[in-house]
Amino acid sequence: MTSGAETGDVTGTQDKDYNLIWYVEACLNNALRLASYIEDAERAKDTEVADLFRKAQADSRKGAELGKKLLRARLDGG
Repeated sequence: MTSGAETGDVTGTQDKDYNLIWYVEACLNNALRLASYIEDAERAKDTEVADLFRKAQADSRKGAELGKKLLRARLDGG
């Protein structure tokens, strides 16, 4: 495997499933990271930036939930 792409031969998980798992994890990590950024902005009394980060955090949570729903359906055979 010189391309670095996982096709399921090594991990037993196909690209599309692995990518979905990665996406959910990335969204959740982003939501966690944004919590720190929100706190930083609030400490600086910068409500505009804090609001931006809250919206981004909500989008990350939504992405994670959508990804988990799709992953759950796929793992259940749906």
